[in-house]
Amino acid sequence: MKLMKIILGIAGEIASGKGTIAKHITETHNGSAHRFSTSLRDVARRMHLEESRENLQKISTLFRDNFDGDILSRVVCHDVEADVHQVIVIDGVRRMADIKYLKSLPGFKLVYIEADLDTRYHRITKRRENSDDAQKTYAEFVADNEKEAESQIKDLKNYADFVVNNESTFLELYHQVDKIIEDLKK
Repeated sequence: MKLMKIILGIAGEIASGKGTIAKHITETHNGSAHRFSTSLRDVARRMHLEESRENLQKISTLFRDNFDGDILSRVVCHDVEADVHQVIVIDGVRRMADIKYLKSLPGFKLVYIEADLDTRYHRITKRRENSDDAQKTYAEFVADNEKEAESQIKDLKNYADFVVNNESTFLELYHQVDKIIEDLKK
């Protein structure tokens, strides 16, 4: 008997811990991870553009404005359908259009991760995922959180199957995620 996949779409504001959850799932649960930003980063690299948050947002807007609003969701969905892992995490769900498309995947659940603004600011300047993260001021970070690409994220909490608080330690975060996966396996 083939087990149903557990597919966790992770939504949360900038630096809330989405990547940390994805890494934990891949390492602890022999899972795999897919990111909405992967195709955007691929395009940026191919075009020899800096992988800054601003450039990735521009590429995302360009695709959504010139194709369907769910174009990135379709890419991720096809990647997940082809994935053979039982536990799969999708990092970076941002819009209602993403959820509507991904909910068609059997086993999909939306997980919203929350953390306060100050905590997230300190995380982003330390992690340096994007080329402009290290020198980002607090005011710039607040402005980033108000941009179009981030504007719908807070509302996704209302549609989440699970809400995870990431204000504490890694161990507490991992415990919450592990419990979600254990409950879904039952």
